[in-house]
Amino acid sequence: MAVITDSTAGLSEGQLAGIGVVPLTVTVGGRSGVEGVDVTPADVARALGERRISVVTSRPSPTELSAAYRAALDDGAEAVVAIHLSSRLSGTYSSAVAASKEFGAGVVSVVDSGSTAMGLGFPVRAAAAVALDGGDATAVRAAAEVAVRQTTTLFYVDTLEYLRRGGRIGAAAALVGTALAVKPILRIDTGGVTLAERVRTSARGLARLEALAIEQAGDRTPVNIAVQHLAAPERAETLAARLADHLPGIKELLITEVGAVIGAHVGPGVVGVVISPC
Repeated sequence: MAVITDSTAGLSEGQLAGIGVVPLTVTVGGRSGVEGVDVTPADVARALGERRISVVTSRPSPTELSAAYRAALDDGAEAVVAIHLSSRLSGTYSSAVAASKEFGAGVVSVVDSGSTAMGLGFPVRAAAAVALDGGDATAVRAAAEVAVRQTTTLFYVDTLEYLRRGGRIGAAAALVGTALAVKPILRIDTGGVTLAERVRTSARGLARLEALAIEQAGDRTPVNIAVQHLAAPERAETLAARLADHLPGIKELLITEVGAVIGAHVGPGVVGVVISPC
């Protein structure tokens, strides 16, 4: 079995055992490059901070995705389970579905993660663990789908401006144009980006993000948690420490920076929490 995802999952080298990655493209000020290779999160944060520099992201084409699936099959895999970022956030999923049709029935199975970053990464890791343990395509896909249903992604942004620019704002669009002091806490689910709560200050926003994450984790143990950010390491580290104090059932606690593609749509200062029972 081969498990393939895309670069928005942001998995580190140590997490990529048995996992193939198809990159997205980021264009910063007219210069295009591969996410995580040619264009880094720092590049995006710097460009967004300067405001005059445009940042645009592009999905992989069906041709690029089918090439990745075929390479895995040529390398000896009997089948491929491809798990990609939310169809509500990107056309990557539809490209993957189109690419899968080039193969026989059941050879390439495509799963919509309904999320991105580690909201995608945790289901990918769950699927890869089953594949490495000898599971067939049905078992690998099922592991991904269970993890998708159980994983929650919450995030706080200083401003909705970057989501508005990229058209990824979804049901939270009603907040655009409201008082500048409104600080939204958002959720990524099957409906796209939706509003969880709104508060008046950044301190209150981060406190509510912490409280909502603790509530979501509840008494489910063990649980994996990822605290993710763009150009806000101190915020992320403080939040991670507080979650560790309040949630004794954490199996793995990751602190990572989101990739360039996600960073382009949420902007500097974002802090997110992904909760995934394991």
